[in-house]
Amino acid sequence: MPKVTKEDALLYHSRGRHGKVEVIPTKPYSTQFDLSLAYTPGVAWPCLEIQKNPDDVYNYTAKGNLVAVISNGTAVLGLGDIGTMAGKPVMEGKGLLFKVFADVDVFDIEVDEKDPEKLIEVCAKIAPTFGGINLEDIKAPECFEVETRLKQMLDIPVFHDDQHGTAIISGAGLINSLEITGKSIDRIKLVVCGAGAAAISCSRLYLALGVKKENIVMVDSKGVINRKRKDLNKYKQEFITERNIDTLAEAVKGSDLFLGLSVANMLSKEMLATMAPDPIVFAMANPDPEISFEDAMATRDDLIFATGRSDYPNQINNVLGFPFIFRGALDVRASTINEEMKLAASKALAALAKEPVLPLVLKAYCLDKLTFGRDYIIPKPLDPRLISSVASAVAKAAIDTGVAKFPITDWDAYRKSLDRRLSDHIKKIAEIGCV
Repeated sequence: MPKVTKEDALLYHSRGRHGKVEVIPTKPYSTQFDLSLAYTPGVAWPCLEIQKNPDDVYNYTAKGNLVAVISNGTAVLGLGDIGTMAGKPVMEGKGLLFKVFADVDVFDIEVDEKDPEKLIEVCAKIAPTFGGINLEDIKAPECFEVETRLKQMLDIPVFHDDQHGTAIISGAGLINSLEITGKSIDRIKLVVCGAGAAAISCSRLYLALGVKKENIVMVDSKGVINRKRKDLNKYKQEFITERNIDTLAEAVKGSDLFLGLSVANMLSKEMLATMAPDPIVFAMANPDPEISFEDAMATRDDLIFATGRSDYPNQINNVLGFPFIFRGALDVRASTINEEMKLAASKALAALAKEPVLPLVLKAYCLDKLTFGRDYIIPKPLDPRLISSVASAVAKAAIDTGVAKFPITDWDAYRKSLDRRLSDHIKKIAEIGCV
């Protein structure tokens, strides 16, 4: 893939119709009769039906396939607090990915409000429009409170992707990395470099997968989160270690897994050399990871290495998760996205990576061969099987845990319907191959 330049990016976003998304009609509108059905007088009848039975809103409107991508611009894509308007290109991009990967419609909504109480109120007030809410680029620790409160208040899925998307995708990578190395999840020692939204959420999901809490050491910008610290918020306090250590270098020594969600160059070659045999390193700081691919590979030859970048193996990319997680949740009208649904998504992704890679996927990434192993622990985003494997797993978990209002009985038919939803754009990308 050619290197993306500033000039390329600005031209892409500005040429032709500005931005990346638009709204298009889904019903006929070419005659006066069509318009009378769409608006007045015809629109009155579905309004009255919904008034009598509120669930009919899913039959007569787009609510059931519409997600709000909501941000206040306080933690935008590694750029920090750049504001709502500066963050809008990211939110539009999220909308584009939702649509082309899973046929989910999106309104991106940028809310100029940093007060979490007021932000919660805004989100709750507009919730009737949507079948789900994707919170995006809201800084920690406020993002935890915003998501928790909205999940309590609303009967539609609320999902902060910066937290859970990273956790779900990296969780799949962890499952497969442990299988490759032969390590037991309840015995591995985990070092988490970073203590923001994604770090907290990843750690929580890893606990649900089987990591022992006493085997986790979390490190923030001031050092190890331990009993000596008096500056910890309630979220960081969940991960206080009893070990008498203070530095990242001390924490890394003898560890099995390094989870990086911080900034570039935090993990030195010397630190990596002290990790246990067959170490797993997820260095996910963007655009530059906690240790470069080149330095990591030069230091250890028994390493499983993943980043958030597309130009190295094992990209931990949230697009593997959120479109399909919402697809499954929306299709069964789930009232929430719970832990079981997240774990189901991780396990489905892990399982797909062990399937033979399709020729069209190899072509899309200019590869001759790709098989399950150290350089392939999670599927590629352009694998067309993602929608049927992940969305169906999420939908089934929602039904099994009692949060689905619209259960599915014919799973073969459902999977076929998911395949039909797959955007022709994804198929065309695969057909074109790499450029």
